[in-house]
Amino acid sequence: MSPKITKTDEEWRAELSPQEFHVLRESGTERAYTGEYWDSHEEGVYACRACGAELFTSREKFDSHCGWPSFFAPLAGESVRYLEDVTMGMKRIEVRCATCDSHLGHVFEGEGYPTPTDQRYCINSVSLTLRPKALDS
Repeated sequence: MSPKITKTDEEWRAELSPQEFHVLRESGTERAYTGEYWDSHEEGVYACRACGAELFTSREKFDSHCGWPSFFAPLAGESVRYLEDVTMGMKRIEVRCATCDSHLGHVFEGEGYPTPTDQRYCINSVSLTLRPKALDS
């Protein structure tokens, strides 16, 4: 696991675009069907846009048709952390980067997708950077 990264808001603002800062550091959300990766099928590893920690791979990405990139599992159990989110009048599970504590999106269960975990990690494209590469079998 990567060492923890802690920075001030001023340091994050200097490194991130306004939209990236809003989503990653203020738990914002990009509009559905507007992000760079919602419909991407390129092979590779998805890393945290803020710190570069590897979070998901294209092997676990699937078409959920929700407007955001969807994955059925993170790369490794320790790459993300979970928080209860009761904003917006509902109870959800927020997904954050375990290395830098940036907001990534939310995870949902029991929606009936034909995936091995019955989970949908609904992740903002602006929270990710795709590192294209062929994945080992």
